[in-house]
Parts: sequence; structure tokens; C-alpha cells
Amino acid sequence: MKLSTAILHGAVLIGLSVPAAFAGQQATIHQRKDNQQDRIANGVNSGQLTPAETANLETKESALNKEEHNMRAADNGKLTGADRATLHHPQNKLSRQIYRKKHNARAK
Repeated sequence: MKLSTAILHGAVLIGLSVPAAFAGQQATIHQRKDNQQDRIANGVNSGQLTPAETANLETKESALNKEEHNMRAADNGKLTGADRATLHHPQNKLSRQIYRKKHNARAK
């Protein structure tokens, strides 16, 4: 009887921790979007980004937001693990592009 009670408690603990893990990953997607927007705004304010570079980055950010929106719409407002994995690649690419454009010695 003790073994079945231990298994039940373990299953309950696992069940409670899984939604928390997914909530943390969703926050990560939003936090990265906010962080990248802040980096673009800082580049504009510091003069590191030209208007053309800014427009290019904002267009890419908008496309990424639309892709996320479409993924959520397909799954009742939620992102699946595959959706999050799919979004990480373009977020990483956009992050590198922000860095390169901010450090390419062009100024407005």
C-alpha cells in the first residue's frame, strides 16, 4: 500500500510541475520579444540604427509576431512545444541581425 501511495504522490507532483514549466516557456517567448523591441529602440535612440535598418528589423519582428499569432490561433490560444521550438529559430536569427545592424558602423 505504501508503494502505491508514493506513486500517486509522485504523479501528482509531476502533474503540478508540467503546467508551470510550460508557463515559464511562454513567458520566455514574450520576454524575448520585449527584449528585442527594447534593443531596437535603444539602437534608434543611440543612432546605431538607420531608419532603413530600423524599418527592416521592425518588418521582421512584425512577421514573427504574425507567425506566433497564427500558431496560437491554430491551437486555441496556446503554443505547443513544437511551436515554441519553431519560434526560437527566427528569434535567434533576428537577435543576430539586431546585433549586426547596431554594430555595422552605419549611423543615421
